[in-house]
Amino acid sequence: MRISPLGCLFLCLFSVISSAIAAPEEIMSLAQASELKNRFRIDHMVDELTLMVQREYGSAPVVVVLPDGSKWYSSRHPETVRWEDSVTGDMIQIKHPQPGPWQLLGEIVPGSQITKISKLGIWVDPLPQPLYQGERLKLTAGLTGDQLRMRLPGLAYMLQWNAKFISEHQAKDENFAAGSFSVGSYQDNGEKLDEKPDDGIFTSDINLNQPWGHYTLELKVENEVFDREYQQAFMLSPIPADIKVQSPVDPHKQPWELHLLVDTKQLQLPETYFQLDIVGPAGFQLSMTVRDLQQADHALELPQVTEFGSYRIKGTLFSTDWAGREIVVTLPERFFNYVAPPAPPPSPQQIAAIQAAEALKEEQQAKNSALLWIAIGNGSLLVLGIVLILYLRKRASLKMALAMAEQELQSKQRAQPQPPDLQDIDLSIPDEDEQPRQ
Repeated sequence: MRISPLGCLFLCLFSVISSAIAAPEEIMSLAQASELKNRFRIDHMVDELTLMVQREYGSAPVVVVLPDGSKWYSSRHPETVRWEDSVTGDMIQIKHPQPGPWQLLGEIVPGSQITKISKLGIWVDPLPQPLYQGERLKLTAGLTGDQLRMRLPGLAYMLQWNAKFISEHQAKDENFAAGSFSVGSYQDNGEKLDEKPDDGIFTSDINLNQPWGHYTLELKVENEVFDREYQQAFMLSPIPADIKVQSPVDPHKQPWELHLLVDTKQLQLPETYFQLDIVGPAGFQLSMTVRDLQQADHALELPQVTEFGSYRIKGTLFSTDWAGREIVVTLPERFFNYVAPPAPPPSPQQIAAIQAAEALKEEQQAKNSALLWIAIGNGSLLVLGIVLILYLRKRASLKMALAMAEQELQSKQRAQPQPPDLQDIDLSIPDEDEQPRQ
């Protein structure tokens, strides 16, 4: 098929226009260095530069070699340099870099490029309005380099995103005294609402189960190299639907009712659905989807509630507000108890039998008590008798021992020789005349 010159011109214009329209949505394409041995050049007109380097996972930070041959390390560099090193790469911010050829030494991923950025920033999806309590919300954010969106493997390890709600303290709001508190973060890990891990798009994981009222969202992203902040004033509205449990007059003969309430000023009733999960005793489980609501207060019977015990109702709302935004909201859990009916009053015969049984029980208890005291008394007398016998025996043995000791002492005294009596000793001294002569 031949194409006329006018057709060729139209196709060229269409390609140019398409490229211009698609450019803002594409991942950034910046000045990058993929020369041999990771060399690159910095011009003399650059006042500030940020290097984004992708390394082998778990490898050591790179070494920066300046044009004059000097070296910088993550642990030793000038104060004008800020360095963030993670398990996957390095982010190095340099003020007034030295013009000339630079080089990086390290385990840089083969085929990767060294991204040179003059200006870092962030882009953030704004919070929608109206925004409801308990809503499941997917927002994205990321880095910009030189006003273009960035994608670099390993960014999730280099950045910390933290979201905070700050109450505006309006007197009529439920959050009047709430102050400021953390509500979550943004992650690029492929979990929960994040579509793909490590793609440079960070997805919100924010808890909206907070008091309703006027807030300011404060979103901070930071590391050792830079920090950025995003703020937005917004209103967190009350949940536009609810579940109420209505107990029947006679729960044992009439079914329980659930009332599904919808705020039709906020939501479109034809596009509103409820997903209900009911859990009860004895493994009871019941799931149902309620749709085609005809009025803002929809009554729903629960005929299967037959087991006595506690029941829990979990509900999820799927709807579209009048601005055309589709929402998913987790509703507050509801509980109810199905108790057994009270026992009928006893008949006179049953009362008499109960009284007789109680009297017999009391009589038996009295007999048991008397036998117990008798046993205790007999046991006490027996113990006292044994103690008395032991005491008397010990006393007799002691007396016998004393008597034997006394007899033994007397025997020893008789066996010893008696000293002479003083009267038998002659104390006179003979005279000298009476001494015998020699």
